[in-house]
Amino acid sequence: MADGMRYDPGIPIYLQIIQKIKLRIVRGEWPPGDRVPGVRELAAVFEVNPNTMQRALSELERDGLLYSERTAGRFVTRDAGEIERTRSRMAQEIATVFLEQMETMGYSRQEIAQLLLSLKDEKG
Repeated sequence: MADGMRYDPGIPIYLQIIQKIKLRIVRGEWPPGDRVPGVRELAAVFEVNPNTMQRALSELERDGLLYSERTAGRFVTRDAGEIERTRSRMAQEIATVFLEQMETMGYSRQEIAQLLLSLKDEKG
């Protein structure tokens, strides 16, 4: 089940794991209310130390995407609104980086919009 994880050495690994887990949640791979695998299992899947995985999971709990039940483990939030807000924030972050990169290359906002529309038309 290992994803052949690759991590950017310039970004703390636990932050990269948080992003990977958020992506699984917003894509529906980890549906609302589903039990999350244990720390050791996830550490093996993500190829990290259990302490690193624990830190990532704790942050996701603080963010409201996961919750713990004392004897049953961790679960994905049942709050569809929170999942959608997370999805929207992730999309905004990606779009912001994209816009900044395109503007650095000298594209205007209008040219960027035209490029995106032409790509959309090509994809059908």
